[in-house]
Amino acid sequence: MRPRRTQRRRARLTGLCGAATVGILAAGALLAPPFVTEAAGPTFNTIGEWNGHQLIRIDGAETYPVSGSLDMTTVSVAGGPNSQTNPVAVLGAFLDPGRTALPADALYAPGTSSAQVAARNSADMTDSQSAAQAAAAEHLGIDYSVTLRVAGRAPQSAAGPLGEGDVLVAVGGTRLKTYQDLTDALQRTDGKAVDVVYRPGGEDQERTVRLTPRRDDASGRWVLGLYLKPDYHFPFTVDYGLQDVGGPSAGTMFALGIIDELTPGSLTGGKHVAGTGTIDAQGKVGAIGGIRQKMIGARQAGATLFLAPADNCDEITGHIPEGLSVVRVSTLDEAVEAVRGVGEGKDPASYPQCGS
Repeated sequence: MRPRRTQRRRARLTGLCGAATVGILAAGALLAPPFVTEAAGPTFNTIGEWNGHQLIRIDGAETYPVSGSLDMTTVSVAGGPNSQTNPVAVLGAFLDPGRTALPADALYAPGTSSAQVAARNSADMTDSQSAAQAAAAEHLGIDYSVTLRVAGRAPQSAAGPLGEGDVLVAVGGTRLKTYQDLTDALQRTDGKAVDVVYRPGGEDQERTVRLTPRRDDASGRWVLGLYLKPDYHFPFTVDYGLQDVGGPSAGTMFALGIIDELTPGSLTGGKHVAGTGTIDAQGKVGAIGGIRQKMIGARQAGATLFLAPADNCDEITGHIPEGLSVVRVSTLDEAVEAVRGVGEGKDPASYPQCGS
């Protein structure tokens, strides 16, 4: 008899515990603040194929056979405007060192819609691809030009009448063929007034206005205080066969893929390389989000060398997956040197590391 009473008590306790658990989770789902979770996403070989299409296809220039992998890495995000998450998933992310949970407003401004997120990610991806092509061309010594179009004005702008849609033509007598031309011309002013030639939006006639640059507090450089959208003009075209992936963080790997295809011999030496990092037209590698998840995804895909932005080093130290060597890079030139060197058999540890 006692065993039966014990079994009944256990059954009642189990039912009560189960009901309590369901109640707690249901309440948590209603009361919990919005969170997003991040986990390792898929990788894509920039010198390979995806869904039967070349990830990078170049026309208008001679290309060469490639080998190995130059993987761009991604992060899988759940929650926020794109999808709903729940307390169980959030708790699991807190307990899993390979995942991250953070408040949704750390990634998305309040009121942001999923359509806005998708549009921004798509625009960031397009901009990163253009910048990657410019950086690769710069590295290879291939001439290109750029039209600098005003996309907006910064607070306390020193740009006078210049506004959205206007095209910058010359500064201080220097015709602007690249963004670097503008930067250099403004630094030569040393803060003194300078003639700026521009074309108002939709017009062919050039106008000249005398402006005095201001010093940017963050960089210390002389600037006009304009947001510019560069329209690049290259002697070769690059088509990207990747869809439904957004954001700017693949720029460095796109640039490496372009360089590899335009250069005789294999840049990787057949090795499996992965990495991440934004890129600008001058080849500067910038920090990104989700670096830990990207390292995990790279190792799961088989990569043994990972290129990481130097500005992400504080998130990398102590979190490198076993079997993965991480080299920190600040420029595209450094990334090319590391990939080529390791491909030729050099020790990854001979290149800059986070924490060294």
